Amino acid sequence: MSNKRKNEKMSYGIVGLGRFGYALAEELAETGADLLVIDRDEEKIQEIRELVENAVVVKNLEKKTLLETGIQNCDVAVVCIGEQMDTSILTTLNLVSIGIPTVIAKANSPEHGEILEKLGAEVVYPERDMAIRLANRLETARVLDFMQLSERINISKLLIPERLVGKTVLEVNFRSHFGLNIIAIENNHTLVETVKPDYVFSRGDILIVSGSNEGLRKFYEWSEKDRR
Repeated sequence: MSNKRKNEKMSYGIVGLGRFGYALAEELAETGADLLVIDRDEEKIQEIRELVENAVVVKNLEKKTLLETGIQNCDVAVVCIGEQMDTSILTTLNLVSIGIPTVIAKANSPEHGEILEKLGAEVVYPERDMAIRLANRLETARVLDFMQLSERINISKLLIPERLVGKTVLEVNFRSHFGLNIIAIENNHTLVETVKPDYVFSRGDILIVSGSNEGLRKFYEWSEKDRR
């Protein structure tokens, strides 16, 4: 992923509104992410526009058409067209070639995934990843929800540990200590989208963070120390 300035949002492009793509768009929209959604089905695009302002109908996924949508300005593009292998491969190739820093592609088989990886994409297998998501939710009650975008990129909702209450974002330094980035904070149905270094954690805060499985594990182990 590209480096962003402090407090600057990551931007995501989603290509394809099947079950996986639609669910991903819903989850990212809830976090307040900067989001572009593309699909050829006008009815699906109209439906997702209730959640995502920037949703575009495209009739083909050629490089010229993709460039017209502005998806090349996204930090991450996710290809959710696993069922149509030829279209998936061509779209992935086009997105990689126009210079998007991170391209993630859905695969329905190991062979499909191998081709996508050779094109330069990070590959996800939705059924396997749903199992990983469930395992992570069962592993700790502190992880309220979990979404794996790729082998290295996760978005999770974490209940603030007691030992962090009263401390500031700067004092804890999630990025330095755990390799996690705070996307937003929820508390009592209020969403803080721009989290400043002097933000003081309160009891009941729910952190929406991005990072790796290893980072989440480090955070979990560290937060559990005050309960042993």
